[in-house]
Amino acid sequence: MSDLSTMEAIARLVPEGSRVLDLGCGDGAMLAHLQKTRGCTGYGIEIDDANVLACVKRGVNVIQLNLDEGLSLFDDASFDVVLQIDTLQHLRNAEVMLRETVRVGRIGIVAFPNFAHWPNRLSVLRGRMPVTRRLPYQWYDTPNIRVGTHADLAALALRSGLKVLDSFGIQDGKTVRLAPNLLAGTSVYTLSR
Repeated sequence: MSDLSTMEAIARLVPEGSRVLDLGCGDGAMLAHLQKTRGCTGYGIEIDDANVLACVKRGVNVIQLNLDEGLSLFDDASFDVVLQIDTLQHLRNAEVMLRETVRVGRIGIVAFPNFAHWPNRLSVLRGRMPVTRRLPYQWYDTPNIRVGTHADLAALALRSGLKVLDSFGIQDGKTVRLAPNLLAGTSVYTLSR
C-alpha cells in the first residue's frame, strides 16, 4: 500500500504500542510507519526476496514465509494486531487465513480492493474488467487470484464465525461509511474471534 493517506487511515486503527504481525508486508512500509508514528513493534511476513531485503533495509523485522502454508508457527493471541493489507486477494486459502488472522492476533485488520466500487461496476457493464488505481493490472497479468467486495467480506466473516468490530471503505484517503460497497475503492474490516 503506497498511498500515504490510506496507510495513515489504517494505521489509526492500530492501538499505540501494539505488537503487530503484518501478513504480506511487501517492502515493510506499513510496519515501518507503525513503528515510527505509533510506537509499535512486531514482524512482517513476506515471500518475495526483494521485499524481504527492502524490509531489512528499513529496519523492519521480517520472516520469509509462504502464507498459503498457514501461521502454525505462531501461538494463539501472539500479537495485539494482525494486518492483512492488500493480501487476502492473493491467497489461495483466504477463508483459513482470515480465521488464522484473528487466532494469532487479538484483532485482525483486513483491507483489500473493493471490486464493487462503482467505477469497477461501470467497467464490467461495458464488458471489460476494470483497471483502476486500486486494481491497476489487466485481467491477464494481475497477481490477484480473486476479487471481492465489501459485502463479500461481511458474509465471509459471518460464515467463519468472526465478529466484525468495524467496517468501512476508504476513497481518496477519506473514510467512507455510507454505502462503502458502492463508493469506496478500498474495503477495511476490523475483526476478532
